[in-house]
Amino acid sequence: MEISNKLFKEAVYLRCLDAVEDRINHAEHALLQVREASRNETKSSAGDKYETTREMMQQDIDRNSSQLYEAKRILFQLEQCKDAANSGKVGSGSLVKTSQALLYIAVSVGQLEVHGQLLFAISPASPLGRLLIGKECGDGFVFNGVSQTVEKIY
Repeated sequence: MEISNKLFKEAVYLRCLDAVEDRINHAEHALLQVREASRNETKSSAGDKYETTREMMQQDIDRNSSQLYEAKRILFQLEQCKDAANSGKVGSGSLVKTSQALLYIAVSVGQLEVHGQLLFAISPASPLGRLLIGKECGDGFVFNGVSQTVEKIY
């Protein structure tokens, strides 16, 4: 990493924040559209068709509401990781370099590129996250049949 580790970790956090805020915005927009369509729906003479349409719109509202709730929950989780100090052990908010990958243990966002560096943002509750929590530099582990070593914790 060419820039300082602290600045890089902050950039990773901000990239995750952008991804989560995009999820929230998308869910809010979709919810708004469905609610607007629902308000504009007028009762037709074909009663069953109207009821089916209303039910489908309600299912869309429920699905989008659920996605919005989940995105806001993830945002809350991410905010808890913002100023995570390095205790020497992997925990929520840790940036971990293993012999195979660079991982940010915070929220499940997936693969990211930050300052030209590829990494994966994973949840501490994910299988790999659970395996890494509490590990220290030099500790080895096996994930999906691949042996790895924790090389650095930021």
